[in-house]
Amino acid sequence: MANFFDTVIGVLKQDERFFSAEGELLRNAVYEAAMKMDSALLKLLYNNEVTRERFFTDVEGISVFDKVGFGWVINNRQFLPDSYTRYKNKIGLVNGNGDYISTSNDVELVFPYKDCVLEGGQTKEDQKRSEIFYNETLAPDEVDRLLYPKVLVNATRHTADAAERITEITENDNIFIKGNNILALASLLKRYEGKIKCIYIDPPYNTRSDANTFAYNNTFNHSTWLTFMKNRLELAKKLLSDDGIIYIDIDHYELFYLGALADEIFGYENRLGVLAVVHNLKGRYSEFFSVAHENKLVYAKNAENAVIKDYQFDNSDSYPFEDEISKYKIVGLQRTGNGSLREERPNLFYPVFYNPQTEEISTKQKDGFVAIYPIDSDGIERRWRWGKKKIEEEWKTEMVVKQVKGEYKLYTKIRIKGDRPKTLWNRPEYSGTTGTNELKDLVSYNDFSYPKSVELVIDSLQVATDEDSIILDFFGGSGTTGQAVMDLNKRDNGSRKFILVEQMDYINTVSVPRLKAVIKKNSIGSFVYCELAKLNQKYVDDIQAASTDAEIVTIWQDMLKTGFISCKVNPKDIDLDDVAFTELSLSDKKRFLMEMLDKNQLYVNYCDMEDETFAISEEDKAFTKSFYGEV
Repeated sequence: MANFFDTVIGVLKQDERFFSAEGELLRNAVYEAAMKMDSALLKLLYNNEVTRERFFTDVEGISVFDKVGFGWVINNRQFLPDSYTRYKNKIGLVNGNGDYISTSNDVELVFPYKDCVLEGGQTKEDQKRSEIFYNETLAPDEVDRLLYPKVLVNATRHTADAAERITEITENDNIFIKGNNILALASLLKRYEGKIKCIYIDPPYNTRSDANTFAYNNTFNHSTWLTFMKNRLELAKKLLSDDGIIYIDIDHYELFYLGALADEIFGYENRLGVLAVVHNLKGRYSEFFSVAHENKLVYAKNAENAVIKDYQFDNSDSYPFEDEISKYKIVGLQRTGNGSLREERPNLFYPVFYNPQTEEISTKQKDGFVAIYPIDSDGIERRWRWGKKKIEEEWKTEMVVKQVKGEYKLYTKIRIKGDRPKTLWNRPEYSGTTGTNELKDLVSYNDFSYPKSVELVIDSLQVATDEDSIILDFFGGSGTTGQAVMDLNKRDNGSRKFILVEQMDYINTVSVPRLKAVIKKNSIGSFVYCELAKLNQKYVDDIQAASTDAEIVTIWQDMLKTGFISCKVNPKDIDLDDVAFTELSLSDKKRFLMEMLDKNQLYVNYCDMEDETFAISEEDKAFTKSFYGEV
C-alpha cells in the first residue's frame, strides 16, 4: 500500500504544470494553484479516494476543499510521523486563526503535538519510555493503522469460583479488556459507538511530583499529557450515546487546561458542572494550601438530552419500609396540629371507604366497604391531607390501612427523598483511606495507591445512568468502577453493564481478583476478560524481563525474523557484536532494542487476523468475530 506522501505525489503527477522537466515537484506552483482554488487541481484531488477523504469536508451535500491544510502539507518536504508538528512550542489560548483571545471570543487550546496521536503505551508501573507521536495530517497511514480494530484473545468468562474459555460474547456480558486504552477505544467503536450512557474515568493527574495518585506513568510532560488526553476524549465522545454523560476526575495541576480541552471536544455548552469532591477533610500537606479535595468535570454528549437525577439518600432508620418502588415511611392521612380542623378545610372532611376483604379503597360507597372519617381518638373532627381525586388515583401504590384498637386508620407513604446533586460532594465514604480499605477487604494486595472510593463512583452512576445502562471506564485501574456497577445493581435490582480497559499487569493480581470477590459477595454476576492480541508488545514484555546480555541477543534475533522493525532502522546497520553496543549497560541495551521496535505494530489488527504469521487460534478468531458482530 502506498503511503500518503506517495499518493499525493501520484495525484499531482497527472498535471504537468506541477513538475519540472527533470521530474522535480514544483511546490510553489502547487501551492499557488491550491490558494487560487484551481479547478483542475481540485478535480484531481477530489477524484482520488485518499486525498478526497483528507482534504474535503462534506457540508450538507457540498464538498468543501481545505486549502489551508493542503497548503501546509505540500510545503513540508517530508512526512515525519513522530516529530513534525505545525503548532509552536508554546501553550496558550488562541482562536482558530491563531489570534489571542484578547481579540476574539472564540477559544481554542493550542499545545505542541496537538495535531498528533499519542499511543501512551505502558504495562508496568515503573516503565518510562519515549512516547511516539503520529501526525494526523502528515502520517494518516500510520494513524489509521494504529487505530484499526484489534484481535481479541484469551476470552474467559469469570464467575465467583470459575473461569471458562469462551468463543462468543453476549449483549448481557460485562467486559474487561487488557491492553492499551487508545487502541481498545478504537476497537470498541465498531460495537459500541453511540451506545455508552456513562463514561467514568480517573486518568493520570500529571502532578509533576512524587505523589502519584494513579499507578500509571504519571510523569507525562504538560503538552504530551494534553495530547494523550485529547486523543482518548475524542474517541470517548464517539462512544457516548446522545444522552450520555462523562465524568473526568482531576486535581488542580491540569484542571484549567483539561477544562479548556474538554470544552473544545464536547462543547462548552455541554459542560454540566465542575464538582469538588472532598476526599481528605483534614487536608494533605502541601507547601501553600493543604489539599482537601479533587475535581470532577462533567460533560454531556448533548446537554439538551442529558439528565442528572436527584440523589437518593439511603436512610433505613428513617424509611423502614420498602415496596417495588422505593423505601418509605408512613404518616396518617388524617391531619393533626394547626390547620387540621374540619372547619378550616371543610372540603377535605369526607368519608373514605375501605373493603377489609379485598383491601380496596374508594371515595364512593360500595357493598362490603367500611366508612372511615378523619375523626381523632378524642372525637374531634379533623380533615384529610388529600382530596378525593388523589385518593382515587394513588391509593394502590401510596396508601396503607392499619387497624388500631379495633378501628381502621389510613396512612400515606412518604417515600425516600431525593436531592438535587450539589457541586460540593462531601461524604466520609469518599476518602482515599476508604478506597484503600475497600480494596484490601476484597484482595490481599497493599501496593495499589489511592484507589477510588466505591461509594463515590456509585453516587456518580446513580444520578447519571438508567437501570440498564452501559458504563465505560478506560482507565480501569483496580476495578473500582466495575465493583460500583455491580454493587449499584445489587441495591436497585438494575441490569447495568460495565466495560473496563486497563493495560497494566496488575490487572491479573488486583483487578480481576477484586471483581471475582465482588461477584462472590453479591452472589450474582460475571464478566468476560479478554486481551488485545500482542504482536511487538510481546517483545516489549520480553525486553523488560531480560536480565542478561544473552537474552538481549536472542530477542534481537527473534525481532529480525518478524520484520516488524521500525522503518527508521536498517537491520543491516545493527551489529550487536560492535564494541559500541557491547560496552553499553544492560538497561541501555534494553532501551536500544525498544527503540528498534515498530511501536505501531504492538498488537494484531483485526484485518490481519487470518494471516498465518500471527498464529491466531481458531478459538480466538471466533471470539473476535463475535465481538465485532461478524459471526
